[in-house]
Amino acid sequence: MHIAFIGLGNMGLPMARNLLKAGFTLSVFDLVAEAMSTLAAEGAKACTSAGEAARQADVILTMLPASQHVEQIYLGDGGLLVNARAGAILVDCSTIAPAVARKVAQAAEEAGFPMLDAPVSGGTAGAAAGTLTFMVGGAAEVVEQVRPLLERMGKNIYHAGSHGAGQIVKMCNNMMLGILMAGTAEALNLGVAHGLDPKVLSEIMSKSSGRNWALEVYNPWPGVMENAPASKGYAGGFGVDLMLKDLGLALEAAIASKVATPMGAQARGLYALHSAQGNGKLDFSSILQLLHAS
Repeated sequence: MHIAFIGLGNMGLPMARNLLKAGFTLSVFDLVAEAMSTLAAEGAKACTSAGEAARQADVILTMLPASQHVEQIYLGDGGLLVNARAGAILVDCSTIAPAVARKVAQAAEEAGFPMLDAPVSGGTAGAAAGTLTFMVGGAAEVVEQVRPLLERMGKNIYHAGSHGAGQIVKMCNNMMLGILMAGTAEALNLGVAHGLDPKVLSEIMSKSSGRNWALEVYNPWPGVMENAPASKGYAGGFGVDLMLKDLGLALEAAIASKVATPMGAQARGLYALHSAQGNGKLDFSSILQLLHAS
């Protein structure tokens, strides 16, 4: 199977690498030439445009930052709907607004291309290990067609419903994650301020009713977990600005549906303040710094 992979950031690059390791033929494109060069050295074909990467592909995967990038690359002049070969399956793994996912999918299917929205959870560590969770929206039969491909990048593949459903699940998940990370950072900051060792505090809470993913897998306190971004100067991982974008998507959806999400709104306010202080490119667990400084 020939795969086009477009978007080789912190998540896309390790996902594409796992496809290469699995023996797929891969054409890649990213605006950062270094990312393409890295995969080209491992056997991928580096392309000069997304269109070039897509022309011979059986499946086209995209992993892009935001809604506007997805709209442009699929629907813009010279975009993927113009360059994809007949019969290609389109899979967008970006986290975007559900309405945009539905808009792009409708345009794709009108042009004759089956499409899925398939955002992921699991972070950069999950992307590297091939243990991501895929939350997929679209036709069930198309999900089954690409399931063997997704299973090379993820451990859990869930069909959430029709177009846009994957994005709704991801929106809910990341709103909860933002809340949990801020709450975990707040609890650790309080304990350390009273003289507790953050490792001891984390261990006790991880075996108690406050246990959660942020505490156990992605601890925000430096030095508690060797491989967590917090222990690497909050470099890499999932950026503050990306979390802020996702919390904004949740807030927009809440307003549109008149659903109360007060904790999600509060988390968004904290991340907006943290970003405004120049921390937008740091990993989102760096929200601890905002609380620690106060």
